[in-house]
Amino acid sequence: MAGNSSRRGAVRKGKKGATAGSGGVRRRGLEGKGPTPRAEDRPAHKKYAGASGAPARRGGPGGKGARKSPGSDQVAGRNAVLEALREQVPATQLTVMVRLDADERVGEIMRLATAQDLPVTEASRTDLDRMTDHAVHQGVALTMPPYEYAEVDELLRIAADAFEPPLLIALDGITDPRNLGAVLRSADAFGAHGVILPERRSVSMTASVWKVAAGAAGRVRVAQVTNLNRTLTSLKDKGVFVLGLDADGDVSTRGLELGTQPTVLVIGAEGKGLSRLAREISDQVVSVPMAGRAESLNASVAAAIALYEISGVRAEQGRA
Repeated sequence: MAGNSSRRGAVRKGKKGATAGSGGVRRRGLEGKGPTPRAEDRPAHKKYAGASGAPARRGGPGGKGARKSPGSDQVAGRNAVLEALREQVPATQLTVMVRLDADERVGEIMRLATAQDLPVTEASRTDLDRMTDHAVHQGVALTMPPYEYAEVDELLRIAADAFEPPLLIALDGITDPRNLGAVLRSADAFGAHGVILPERRSVSMTASVWKVAAGAAGRVRVAQVTNLNRTLTSLKDKGVFVLGLDADGDVSTRGLELGTQPTVLVIGAEGKGLSRLAREISDQVVSVPMAGRAESLNASVAAAIALYEISGVRAEQGRA
């Protein structure tokens, strides 16, 4: 037989006579190539560059452009970045667009970044769009590590250190980051000592929240809990009154007597209102009096009004 058929094992004898073998090709094909490497370990994969968490670099020929580190978040926009730097929020990098038209805000951003020893890198508009998920970044973005949530007891200590009865806010089913940002601004304006969020089915502290809060996110601490209803019950055991805010409340926010006591104000989602368990746990369910035809208010607007009323009765008590 021609070729390498004279090699031992190359000829297989069967009922139909001698036939040439594959030379081991089929056997080697069945061995496979081993486990598939992770995306971060494959140079051709889009996740390869920057997967180690190194600071984003300026894109170049053959490069993939600037990226954010895994788990990080981006505060985008000149006002939001400036407020964050003024509050000295924990940040890891400032990214500025190449050939940016600078104004006074950009000048102050650069001065603050330098004073805080913050790494500054350049990126193209396309890279910044990618980093910020196509937010309106105005040529600047601030990279932040994941938010470090407080414990509920820490919020109580903040009130104790100020020699004030605790005033906390708990969000029940709020999923819009703009609502959380607005609530943080109201909490800062009316003297609340902290905000409590559940881990599941709830908004969390993201770059969008930092942008809406306009600096208040750096001044008002936020706690995240596994079970909101269990936390509310624990606060009641510690002498904190639970006030549920709902359109169908039995008590008006005007002249709210319990507002002078240690209080946690529970705010439900617009439309759905308080959950059944939160309503049952509440010592009082209060509502904002409305003379118009609107059935309900935006959650953050209702929270601002209720906090204003509580701050009013507390101020009156302080003058008495």
